[in-house]
Amino acid sequence: MLLSKLREALICFGAGRVTLPYPAAPREPAPGFRGKIQVDADLCFGCGGCAHVCPAGVIQVEDAAQLTRVLEFHWSRCTYCGRCEEVCPEGAIRLTSQFETATDRPQDMVIRLEVFMGPCQRCGRCFPPPTPLERMTAAGFRHGGDGGRA
Repeated sequence: MLLSKLREALICFGAGRVTLPYPAAPREPAPGFRGKIQVDADLCFGCGGCAHVCPAGVIQVEDAAQLTRVLEFHWSRCTYCGRCEEVCPEGAIRLTSQFETATDRPQDMVIRLEVFMGPCQRCGRCFPPPTPLERMTAAGFRHGGDGGRA
């Protein structure tokens, strides 16, 4: 019994240092690491696709007024699965490499985003702004049976 414990201790001492000096020395995460959510308000048009695929229910979509949609990201519940980043058509959601997210203020764990929804001139219903492809076809290209050629 004593001999087996001594042999185990020698094996452990021979392994060397197995821990990282993380708190004392900063450490960069590995490539592809999924950390804190970052939302670009200029790119988001409020489609709500991210809220539909989030398994943890982190993202809540609410229509505050006829022309305003509010997206709230309660990332204290986030499992960092990356589904929201995958389905965002405009690339407005990114998972950063930030992993030190401890805080003593609950409001730091919520990202609130108010998005203006463009109304239709005829019916008044809201719709997302045009995609870059739709803007390109509306910017002077001719529509006709010959595919836009003169």
